[in-house]
Amino acid sequence: MKCYMCALEGKDTDALAICIVCGMGICKDHLIHEKVEIWEGSFPFPSKKHEKPLPRFLCEWCYEAFQSG
Repeated sequence: MKCYMCALEGKDTDALAICIVCGMGICKDHLIHEKVEIWEGSFPFPSKKHEKPLPRFLCEWCYEAFQSG
């Protein structure tokens, strides 16, 4: 799979990850790696935060969409 954003720029770069939101293939230059806290529990409480966060990869477009919300 190739990086979609590189393809738009006229480059041919292999994708290293897939955006978890839109499914776009993204290379190391276009991916954003974040860690998401995981919470467990029933409504309304008690909730417990897991020790280790969940890693996620986002393309730049989906990352910007989440930041603007």
